[in-house]
Amino acid sequence: MTAGRFAPSPTGELHVGNLRTAILAWLFARSTGRRFLLRVEDLDRVRAGMEAVQLGELTAVGLSWDGGITRQSERQSHYDDAVSRLRADGRLFECYCTRRDIAEAASAPHVLSGH
Repeated sequence: MTAGRFAPSPTGELHVGNLRTAILAWLFARSTGRRFLLRVEDLDRVRAGMEAVQLGELTAVGLSWDGGITRQSERQSHYDDAVSRLRADGRLFECYCTRRDIAEAASAPHVLSGH
């Protein structure tokens, strides 16, 4: 049976929208007899101590998770293997854009199809 999960990013205090998502995921997992897993997205812009703060906030509202916490930073070998498989299969399309390039692309003018 699959599991429900919540994946917070420890960049600050838990946002009310993220808390809502965590509660809904937890309720759904528990009401359907599934496990509830926690995966911390700690690869970018992590603020010291915020993971503990967020976990404390989840616990304070009565949420619990099954098993240990998975952290993305501890799974790099899995991501490297996936990229290697994609490259070997000829399905990897590398991008050399900076984060700024990507952010600016979203606000670039776009032409509607057929115009």
